[in-house]
Amino acid sequence: MTYFHHKIFLCVLLLLCVFGNAQAQFLTQAGLKDSMYSEVLDESRVFYVQLPEGFDSEKKYPTAYILDGEILLPALSVTQSFYSGGFLPEMILIGISNHQNRNRDLTPSVVEPSYAPNGGAAAFTEFLSKELIPYIEGKYPVTTYRTLIGHSYGGLFAINTLLNHPELFANYLAIDPSLDWDDQLMLKQAREVFGSESHKGKSLYISLNGQMHMQKPEMTIEEVKQDESDFTLFARSNRAFAELCRTSSASGLDFDWELFPKDLHGTIPLPSLRSGLISLFEWFQMERVELFNIPETPAKELMELTEYRAKKLEARFGYEVAPYPEDLVTMSGYMSMDMGQMEKAKMFFEQGIRYFPKSANVYDSMADYFVTQTDFESALTYVKKAYAISGSEYHKKRVEEFDSKK
Repeated sequence: MTYFHHKIFLCVLLLLCVFGNAQAQFLTQAGLKDSMYSEVLDESRVFYVQLPEGFDSEKKYPTAYILDGEILLPALSVTQSFYSGGFLPEMILIGISNHQNRNRDLTPSVVEPSYAPNGGAAAFTEFLSKELIPYIEGKYPVTTYRTLIGHSYGGLFAINTLLNHPELFANYLAIDPSLDWDDQLMLKQAREVFGSESHKGKSLYISLNGQMHMQKPEMTIEEVKQDESDFTLFARSNRAFAELCRTSSASGLDFDWELFPKDLHGTIPLPSLRSGLISLFEWFQMERVELFNIPETPAKELMELTEYRAKKLEARFGYEVAPYPEDLVTMSGYMSMDMGQMEKAKMFFEQGIRYFPKSANVYDSMADYFVTQTDFESALTYVKKAYAISGSEYHKKRVEEFDSKK
């Protein structure tokens, strides 16, 4: 592929992505419906699987499990779509349906009297750990790096899972969690757990809506601490749990808390998904992006930055991850060639081959580099590798072209 045609291709691709994303986000329903029978719960359970845009079956993706998936998965999917790449990794999203037996599944203890069965979180956790997660990891191309997201009772369940089964997920996003449940049961457990167990490598984000008092909308978060009525128990419990997390530094938990003063309990999921995911994956964001846009940045410095990022991502995920998307790597290589910085261009193309060895495009790009050096023998070597992967007529013609010039 010539540099000129490659630039046109990238521009067209960008336009297709913009309009394609808009169509996917607003004209289609999020999630492919799937189900399984649970021996633990003795019932069939429905869930929805949303694959990332540009899904590649040859790759493996981290997962995000969201409770009340039939309601919240579309919002998560749109958030993921807008922020993936620069802010969030591409993920396979699992929306778990909880419209039946929601109170039973998501609450950690039995409270009486109650309008619905409750206290079944232990069984639901067992369903996740022994049935749903193994099913997902056996059927879909996913890694073992997982995030759990829940709102209200779902947030309560997420925190209960963090305290009692922290190994199941790396990240926990608790949206306006019902921490007033059972006389602040989670707060009591957390005091014991954080004092005796390590949560290093685990991250928790908690949000709180702006309705501090059920009958006094003017009450502030500062005033809540002084109030002892049942009308502020929800907010007080949330605030007290956040303060405990902040002061329990010995546990090693990476913690963030955020108040949304203009949102109510029913509207807070949307802003919480955005802020919460960005907070949990703050470490994923690219470092020193400006260096890639400065022509004077030496290739050695960019190489060191790439290696640093690769090691950082591997340490977080627990497995090797490409430090940058393939398109960014190859585009940087072509931009360097356009500026006559051939050492830098070759470095980018080499990184493309290292991290995306099954892509025909990275070998074709390296062939373009050698064409600029009038080294058609090396160009032929790389375009043959591209042709072996793609089998395309385009690469076949390039093989013939370079073979005649070597």
